[in-house]
Amino acid sequence: MKKRIITLIMASILALSAAACSNESGGESKASTDASAASTASVVSDSSNEAGADGTDQQSAQADSKTASLEYWAEDSPAMKSIMEYVSAVTDEKSDKFVPEAERIAVFDSDGTLYGELFPTYFDQCVMIHRLAHDDTYKGNDEDVAYCKALEEYLLNGGEKPTAPRSSGDIIAEAFKGFTVEEYREYVRKFMSEPVAGFENMTYADGYYKPMISLVKYLTENGFKVYINSGAEVNMLRELSKDALGEYIPPYQIIGTTYGITAEGKEDDVKARDYTPAADEKIIFDGTVAFKDLKLNKVVSIINDLGISPLLSFGNSSGDTAMAQYVMQHGGKAYMLLCDDTERDHGDTEEAASFKADCEVLGIETVSMKNEFTTIYGDFKLTPYSDTETEQSIA
Repeated sequence: MKKRIITLIMASILALSAAACSNESGGESKASTDASAASTASVVSDSSNEAGADGTDQQSAQADSKTASLEYWAEDSPAMKSIMEYVSAVTDEKSDKFVPEAERIAVFDSDGTLYGELFPTYFDQCVMIHRLAHDDTYKGNDEDVAYCKALEEYLLNGGEKPTAPRSSGDIIAEAFKGFTVEEYREYVRKFMSEPVAGFENMTYADGYYKPMISLVKYLTENGFKVYINSGAEVNMLRELSKDALGEYIPPYQIIGTTYGITAEGKEDDVKARDYTPAADEKIIFDGTVAFKDLKLNKVVSIINDLGISPLLSFGNSSGDTAMAQYVMQHGGKAYMLLCDDTERDHGDTEEAASFKADCEVLGIETVSMKNEFTTIYGDFKLTPYSDTETEQSIA
């Protein structure tokens, strides 16, 4: 019995030795191992296919995010090619330009970059005109009301541009004094359903550029966190962008102008840092502008609110140049949209040409809305602001 056990042990040792030699020489044992691995991979693949039967498997998601072109962008768009090449480089772990996902930030202006600014003016000014010239529930001071009515006439019918008695930001902020944030956003939401001037059957809610929504989606699918950094009031932007961009840009990734906020029971001579509101006390706007998010202040917002320099900046005017230059100073890329489309939008070719020249001097790349977008708003038809058959107004 003892002899038999020793024999079995020796046989096992010889078998193991033979297997090791076979592995070193690439013999049958390695082939068997490879076959086993292939079988295991097949099982994993089959399992993955089952998990992805609904089209949500990881490989499909990755393939979708690595699209060859952006929806609503022309196939020969130089800007699209530049953006996608840059994104490919910073998301490729083998690239010397690779950036970890946690550091991939993109910042976008709003009016004229993501959203139309020609309905017939900036969205916040349209709200201002509506509030002072058409809202019977509010009585502004006579000078502000007269200015808003004159401004509406000028925007729709031309003539001499009226002189503002004070900044539009101050007028709007005062017009919503006493509103809670929730009441204010509800007011903005209601206004969004109003028809815009200059387009058939279009409302303010429809005013986002489809190619830019596509770009925001593409960036988020490639690990970018996208922020809006705009001169418009931040809570207004959060409501306006909610339907079109909320899937990609949550409210805490929206930066903008801020209005002063107080508690309804706090006296003016008491500092907010020394005041604690009662449990049921409303928090309301105080009628002032606390911070105007324009030009250098956009850089201040990036530094204070983001804490990291973005890789990409998108804007459309000189008000976005400071933000663009800051991003470029830190190794990123900047792009500016040109308002050069006069058939699908109320563009201005002279202004676009002048701004393009300015951008070229600064090394900022530009996007021709006319040549690089296959659509802007979709099927909404452009109409003249001054229409003798239909009297138009800003809501």
